[in-house]
Amino acid sequence: MKKLTLLLSVLVLASSNLFAHDMFLKLRSYIVEPNTKVTVALYNGTFDKSENVITRDRMIDVSVVGPINQRNRINKNQWRDGWYESLLDLDLKSSGTHVIGVSTEARIIDLSAEDFNGYLIHDGILDVLEARKKSGEINQPARELYSKHVKTVIQVGDKRTDSFNINLGYPIEIILSQNPYKLIKGDELGFQVLRDGKPVVNQLVYASYAGFHEHADEGSHVETATMRTNSKGFGKVKISENGEWYLRLIHMVKSDKEGIEYESNWATFTFQIQ
Repeated sequence: MKKLTLLLSVLVLASSNLFAHDMFLKLRSYIVEPNTKVTVALYNGTFDKSENVITRDRMIDVSVVGPINQRNRINKNQWRDGWYESLLDLDLKSSGTHVIGVSTEARIIDLSAEDFNGYLIHDGILDVLEARKKSGEINQPARELYSKHVKTVIQVGDKRTDSFNINLGYPIEIILSQNPYKLIKGDELGFQVLRDGKPVVNQLVYASYAGFHEHADEGSHVETATMRTNSKGFGKVKISENGEWYLRLIHMVKSDKEGIEYESNWATFTFQIQ
């Protein structure tokens, strides 16, 4: 067991560079005045740095939800490429809380046992790692079907509205229980995780904020908060600092599709605390 743990620790750094790309929607400021033009950046990499742009053919849905829950689906050709991120220019006119969502098409990746195990450690998919150890599959390669579904919430003007908890119907989705723009440092933010509209029990969820940097000895992510959802899919995180925050999770299960060992759906939600 000690040899196995050491091997996984050595491999995790290489595996993190190979595959572990979280996806986030980010803005320079999430709190703006009405009639403001904003640029939304789609990061694929880490919260601090995007590694590549997302091609338009991967975007299944791009939605902007306004203060009265009106959903506008955006033509994916409205995106433009930055250096390493995809950019969307929007004109936010109405006062209230707005939500933006992006859902991507599922893709397949083949990984060796070493790379797959290292990625599970780095991204905190610990339940799957433990299941592989118990089942004796720890030395088996993996073919994974994965997709990513991301949201952000923006406050326009002073009027706080209930659109923050919109359900966009993504395969995996984080639904906020409170409007983050009514919260201050020291408050708790509740959320629910849904898979195909149903609560996900015991899901690992991670939260952190811009400027927080720490790594464990074995190379895995260290984030501000780690939590699990309860029997109804709910969790909560204490807002310990002001600034730009995210929630993230990877829901991975064994697949019943032919030739696929695992299916994963990734979700993030970004917001700002002022």
